[in-house]
Amino acid sequence: MRKIVASVFQSLDGVMQAPGGPSEDWTGGFAYGGWLAPFEDEATNSWLGEFFSAPFDLLLGRKTYEIFAAFWPFVPEDSSPIAKTFNHAAKYVLTRGGTSLEWAGSHALPDLAAVAALKETDGPDLIVQGSSTLYPALLAAGLLDRLTVLTYPLVLGRGKRLFGAGTPPRALSMTRHTVSPKGTIIAHYEPAGEVTTRPIMTIAPNEREAARQQRMKDED
Repeated sequence: MRKIVASVFQSLDGVMQAPGGPSEDWTGGFAYGGWLAPFEDEATNSWLGEFFSAPFDLLLGRKTYEIFAAFWPFVPEDSSPIAKTFNHAAKYVLTRGGTSLEWAGSHALPDLAAVAALKETDGPDLIVQGSSTLYPALLAAGLLDRLTVLTYPLVLGRGKRLFGAGTPPRALSMTRHTVSPKGTIIAHYEPAGEVTTRPIMTIAPNEREAARQQRMKDED
C-alpha cells in the first residue's frame, strides 16, 4: 500500500499561494507571487533534496497540475534534477473532468474514492505539492499519512491557505522539526486522531465568569 505524503510552503499566516514566481497564480488579485526565493538557504534546499530523493508519483489538484504542466515539461532535464523527476513520475490529478491531461504520464481521478483505491495499490508513495484544496478533503477522509510544513518568516495577509474552508478538526503529532538559518520552520507531522479538550484550571467559574460564558453562548 502506498502512503500519501505532502510538503507545503506557507507564510506565518498560513498563505501558500504562488511561492515560486510572480506570475504563478494571480487568483484573487494575489500580488506577492515568488515570496519564497528570498528565504532559500542550505537547510531548506537540503530538505527538498531529501523529500524528492525516493521514488514517488504526484497527486495534484487541477489548478496545481495546470501550473506544473505548463512549466516542468519545458525545463531542460539536464539543467534541473526536479524537472527530470517530475516529468518521468506518474501524475494523478483529482478533477471532475474537462482538464486536458497532456503532460506525459498523467491520469485523472474523479473523486476521493478513486484516491483511496489508488492508495491501496502497489507503487511508490504519492506526493502532494501545492493543491491547497486537497488538504481538508484528504485529512477528513483519513488519507493523509505525513505532512511537512515549511513556515517562512513573513505575513502575506491574503491568498490561498493550507487549511481553508471545510477543514475538519484533527490532532497532529510533530515527529521532528528544525529551523533554517533564515528562520524557516521545517516541521514534520503525522495525523493523531480526534481533537481532545480539557480545561486549564478545574475550579468552578465564579458568578461573573459564569455570566460572561452565558453571554457568549447567547450571542453565538
